[in-house]
Amino acid sequence: MKLLLAAINAKYIHSNLAVYSLRANAGEWKDQVEIGEYTINHLRGDILADIYRRKPDVVAFSCYIWNIEYVKAILRDLKKILPGADIWLGGPEVSYDCERILKEEKNVCGILVGEGETTLRELLSWYHGQGELSGIKGLVYRKGIEDEGGRRSDLAENRIEAAVLTHSVICRTPPRDYENLDTLSFPYEDMSHFRNRIIYYESSRGCPFSCSYCLSSIDKRVRFRNLELVKRELQFFLDQRVPQVKFVDRTFNVNHERTRELLAFIRERDNGITNFHFEISADILDETEIELLQRLRSGQVQLEIGVQSTNARVLQEIHRNADFSKIALRVREIQRNHNVHQHLDLIAGLPFGTMEEFQQSFNDVYALRPQQLQLGFLKVLRGSELGYRASELGILQTDRPPYEVLSTKWLSYGELLRLKGVEEMVEVYYNSRQFDRTMELLILEFTDAFSLYSTLADFY
Repeated sequence: MKLLLAAINAKYIHSNLAVYSLRANAGEWKDQVEIGEYTINHLRGDILADIYRRKPDVVAFSCYIWNIEYVKAILRDLKKILPGADIWLGGPEVSYDCERILKEEKNVCGILVGEGETTLRELLSWYHGQGELSGIKGLVYRKGIEDEGGRRSDLAENRIEAAVLTHSVICRTPPRDYENLDTLSFPYEDMSHFRNRIIYYESSRGCPFSCSYCLSSIDKRVRFRNLELVKRELQFFLDQRVPQVKFVDRTFNVNHERTRELLAFIRERDNGITNFHFEISADILDETEIELLQRLRSGQVQLEIGVQSTNARVLQEIHRNADFSKIALRVREIQRNHNVHQHLDLIAGLPFGTMEEFQQSFNDVYALRPQQLQLGFLKVLRGSELGYRASELGILQTDRPPYEVLSTKWLSYGELLRLKGVEEMVEVYYNSRQFDRTMELLILEFTDAFSLYSTLADFY
């Protein structure tokens, strides 16, 4: 039997940590699991051809807002060229609306909900005739699979008929408990496959905060991987001289003692090449962490800091208890040694976010002169609090992924288009770092930074 884990990434430089972790934790079935990584820039025909040539018995797609439309288009044709292959889905874009997905996508056998390492391993065991499908936690599947397939030890003689998939009842098993991160296998082996690509790594799961636009707020129990395991795995990346390791931990610095130890570790083991990317909450950094950051090699670390808004009313509505004055203080302290790249984010389209509010937030953050200023637009994600409250709050979003905001009670579609223009000018003239001196001179001709970029957008 062969299972293909298919990942369709946004860009070639990205890699999909999920499928590598799933394969690493497939237990005795690991050798029967292959990975196929593609991008949304590939021709669909080329992806179909590659999957066909691999001749998998089961194909499982990793689904996110940036690839779900692409995945749907592929899996509908996939069943035509591999009619005997079973198709499963997993990932955040399908975990919160499973029944609807299965009703729409008649070729899909089922969905792995939430964290999937143990669920996939048990599903593989079922395919080899062990246990019952109804006994595997974290699944939403068609009843016809179990009725028609029984024990699936001989896939070649025991396929699921299309009629069964179309008319079967949808079943949901109890939710899967959170994974114990210490028991999960390290997902990386041969690093030659990752040349010129970003390596994603997680040392924790869950988030202690409750931001209403974010799926991470659903899992409020932060779980950490054993610190000695993390150090050994980071040393592996350092020994392999990996250019960049991007932590996917939602808040890297939520545990101060752990943060200090890891910062000290990467400083002591620096290979002069590897860069580490952390997403942090700047306002909770302490003096010791600031000092450790200031002592790092220039370019050794980059920080992503989600500001989202500097308006207290907006922050209150999205349950984000951040103090911008503290964020600004910490950002400036880190800047003193000019050795740490800082990337600050804002989100347009949040509840109570007016044009005037966004202009003020933009000016507040721009005054800090971060290396990158990212202007994002609210994505109304399925499963998030804002996803459930969008109608109540008067938020309109696109029907198709990435469910980006079109208008709110406080911001019109025309105003959002204006902010799109500002975003483009920021990317070209600020984030590119090619016009630093020019922009510092031009800003003197305007009342504030936002007015400069808004006028430049109008000119374009």
